[in-house]
Formats: sequence, C-alpha cells, structure tokens
Amino acid sequence: MNLKTVLFWGGLGLAAMASGIGWTAWTVKRPDTVAISAGPWRAHLLAGSVAADNVTRARVAVGGLLALGPEETIYYVARTDSSGRDLRSRCEYRIEGVKPDARWWSITAYADDHFLFADAQQHFSINGARIKTDAQGRFVARSSPSDQTADGQSPDMRTPGDRGLVFTLRLYNPSDTLQKDPGTLDAPRIESVGVCS
Repeated sequence: MNLKTVLFWGGLGLAAMASGIGWTAWTVKRPDTVAISAGPWRAHLLAGSVAADNVTRARVAVGGLLALGPEETIYYVARTDSSGRDLRSRCEYRIEGVKPDARWWSITAYADDHFLFADAQQHFSINGARIKTDAQGRFVARSSPSDQTADGQSPDMRTPGDRGLVFTLRLYNPSDTLQKDPGTLDAPRIESVGVCS
C-alpha cells in the first residue's frame, strides 16, 4: 500500500468518525420530538423509565439529570415563555399558575448548560411548601437577574448574567390523572415582565 492510499483511507475514516460524532451530538441536543406539551412546558415520559431508548438515556446523561420514573416524578421543562419567545437570564419573568396536583412540586431556574446560576443568596428554586398561594391555590413566582424585581420585591429565583434560561417543573408523586395524561397539566404561565430584547 502506498502513502497516497493510506492517506486517502485514513482521511475517509476520520471524516466518517467526525460525521458520526456530529450526528450523535445533534441527535442528543436537538429538541425532543416525542415530548408531551402543556403550555410552554414539555415532558418526556421515557426519562427515568426502563423503556427509555438510547437517545433518551443519552439526553438524560448529557443534561445531568437523575430522572425517576413518571409514576414517581414527572419533569416538565420550559425553554420559552408562554408567547413562544426563548427564555433569557437577563429578563425578568412572572410564573403564575395553580398548585399542581402532586404530593410535592418545585420550579427551578437553570442556565442553558443545565447548571444552577452562580448566586450567593442561592435563590434558585421555589416549591409548594415555600410559595404563598391564594384561596384558589394560585401562586405567583418571579425570576430576575437583579436583587429586586420591577415591583421592588426580592425575586424568588435569581438568574444573573446574559445567557439562555431553562425552568424545570418537577411533580413528585403526581396524581393518577397526570400520570396517565401529563398533557392535562394546568400549566403555569411564564410571562416576560417589561421590555426585554
């Protein structure tokens, strides 16, 4: 075999390997096409399930989740507000809804790399035990990059910096109705406060 042949086949092999790695990365990071939607929130029921396919398992591993099965926990993820605009950490958001039908629930703000924001006060999350609700079981939570929201209150979740933002709603021991049809969630609305470009 001459050098030209070795270089040709070696180059072809490297191109094939790069193509495979690129396809795998795209498949794992692309939007989930089999998720169930409820407003801006999406849930993938195979996460944490023994029926999960290899792509779902890879997504869970890359996202750094330790997913439980849907009978124990349903995970809803929002990457856009209720108007369909991408969430950004530099913007202030108002999350409003009805207490979900689950034993315990929480909403956590993550940066687009799926890690918590660097916030010395550690205001990353709200939960059903901590958030105030009105007589109808409605709650309002606010996220902000600042120490104060537009109405002068401390934010429930701090999102400093200028990057993508992801909210994760976790329902622990969700009701039988939600387990059977997660799309029936009375999804909390996510609204941008003020002007944010």
